[in-house]
Amino acid sequence: MSMDIDVDVPISIAPPQGIDNSVTATIFCCDCGAPIDGTTAIDAKCYDCFKLTKDISQGIQREATLHFCRDCDRWLQPPSSWVTAQPESRELLALCLKKLSLNRTRIIDASFIWTEPHSRRIRVKLVIQAAVADDRVMQQALEVVYVVAYQQCPECAKSYTANVWRASVQVRQKVLHKRTFLYLEQLILKHGAHRETINIKEAKDGIDFFFSARNQAEKFVDFLNSVVPVRVKKSQELISQDVHTSKKSYKFTFSVELIPICKDDLVALPISLAKQIGNICPLSICYRVGTSINVLDTNTLQTAEISAPVYWRTPFATLADAQDLVEFIVMDCEPIGPTRGKWILAETQLARATDLGVNDKTYFARTHLGGLLHAGDSVMGYMLTGTNFNNPQFDALEESHTYWSRIPDVVIVKKHYPNRRRNRKRHWKVKRMAKDEGELLPKKADQERMDREFEQFLQDIEEDEEFRQGVQLYKQPARKKQVDEMSMVTTEDGDGDDDAPHVDMNELLDDFDELTMEDH
Repeated sequence: MSMDIDVDVPISIAPPQGIDNSVTATIFCCDCGAPIDGTTAIDAKCYDCFKLTKDISQGIQREATLHFCRDCDRWLQPPSSWVTAQPESRELLALCLKKLSLNRTRIIDASFIWTEPHSRRIRVKLVIQAAVADDRVMQQALEVVYVVAYQQCPECAKSYTANVWRASVQVRQKVLHKRTFLYLEQLILKHGAHRETINIKEAKDGIDFFFSARNQAEKFVDFLNSVVPVRVKKSQELISQDVHTSKKSYKFTFSVELIPICKDDLVALPISLAKQIGNICPLSICYRVGTSINVLDTNTLQTAEISAPVYWRTPFATLADAQDLVEFIVMDCEPIGPTRGKWILAETQLARATDLGVNDKTYFARTHLGGLLHAGDSVMGYMLTGTNFNNPQFDALEESHTYWSRIPDVVIVKKHYPNRRRNRKRHWKVKRMAKDEGELLPKKADQERMDREFEQFLQDIEEDEEFRQGVQLYKQPARKKQVDEMSMVTTEDGDGDDDAPHVDMNELLDDFDELTMEDH
């Protein structure tokens, strides 16, 4: 065997059998010495060493600024729009990413890194990807810190100056009490229709709502049309005009007038209108006010509906309202058969509560409350005998040969609970809107009248389940009782009428605005 080493013998550099032929090592990495394929290597480095020396995030700022309005909790979206975004929400993350210039890189993943809420810093972790060669793609993670800077938005800045509104909605109802406005206030709170208002101000016979844009006022007017019967008028006032560009600035005012008919009011319909809506008896009571007026004939249980356009074509006033109700004692009650839903027609014999022990005068009346009344109960109704009404529709009824004999002595409206305590402690409450009273500060007599009306409104909520559907009731927070109050509270709980209607606890909502760190 020849041992001559000078003979040129070809040496095979092929990998051994069983090794993958897809990667052929032709050079060594200049940093770590690992064998790599020289035809695909970048800068004669392996992929791990190349990642340590190459930064694809160059040009992407690591710090940025976000502008936040503390008055309305909105974020500035350049150039001039303001958006609402919750902390660590998708909207806020999208706002953060729009502040970055990517420089031919694309984002693979993005997420928030937790920071202290009071630090005024928002940390975002990004995973970016970029092409470093013709067939090589590189990924890299980085962190961007956003500084929260406080800046007042133009709408909030205007709210601290005079004449900031662009549109106003003047809601009016020409009645002597605020019962309809109390119910409308609860509907507005339930649907959040007042969120875009910049001010709510008390006015004579109503409330004024101010908005910063015309479309917001039109949206609010559409909401009022969907819940109560109204009539709308629109006007505009020229504020300024640019003679060079012909641009004009207007202020818009919407006058919304509610129908002056409220729940439990006694009405005398025009005879022609009563015939058009089903030939109902013109002397009826209003039992519900929704998008239209619903009236009931207590003698026959016949009902009819009067829409807002029909009413304004033939308007009429109330014959008597809730302030004219008189308390009667039921001496006898006998159902006579016809029923309509929860109503049962009955014949009753009544005596005025103030006449007991003075005279034996009684009155006969038909009522729709036959399923609720028994002998000895108290009811509230309108006294027609001996009462003079300055109303042309009622005068027409007395002169009519058809209807004069159908005018009853008493019109019963609802059951009364005389043993119910006044100012009793309820386990529920309703929310109120924050209104600017301005110069219309109530006097002491007016404040007492408003308190009585609000108490009557709360009683209507307890007594009428259908009326309760439009109101959000909240649990009354428990108040810690003092030692000297225990005997007084126990005495109050022992009084009262057990038959009086109550609100079920299952219908109440939790008031999260009242929660604190100590609440459980």
